[in-house]
Amino acid sequence: MASERTIQRIQAQIQRRIAHCLQFELADPRGAFVTVVRVELNNDLSVAKVFYSVLGDDADKSKSSQMLEHANGFIRRQVASILRTKTVPVLKWIFDDTVADAERLEALFEETRRKDAVIRGEESEDVPAESPAESPAESPAESAPEDASTTSDEEE
Repeated sequence: MASERTIQRIQAQIQRRIAHCLQFELADPRGAFVTVVRVELNNDLSVAKVFYSVLGDDADKSKSSQMLEHANGFIRRQVASILRTKTVPVLKWIFDDTVADAERLEALFEETRRKDAVIRGEESEDVPAESPAESPAESPAESAPEDASTTSDEEE
């Protein structure tokens, strides 16, 4: 049984190596938007649960899942090359949907803020009002008289 500190160190090594493999060593387009969120290693270092997320829809999620299962042996060999342990943990791929849940909750919070503003009779804060101090830069037409005066001074 390994200490907690050793387990955390090995988890970090596994996560970095898998992320490196996905980004630089696999030429599979199905894994283009896969992110390794975290790795959980059991106490006897025999199984590593690799939590990943995918940017995209359900079809992208399915394709990425297939790609990870197909590349499991290659990735496990790459992990073995950096670990200094007697055994290499079996990689279990688990989709982590906390990012999608967070986006869904953020959308609900934003909708609640808008409804609250309507109930209070306040304006929505989505479009900030421009103040005179924040006016855009001068247009070329406004700066033209200055240019004309400098050219006439140069000719004299």
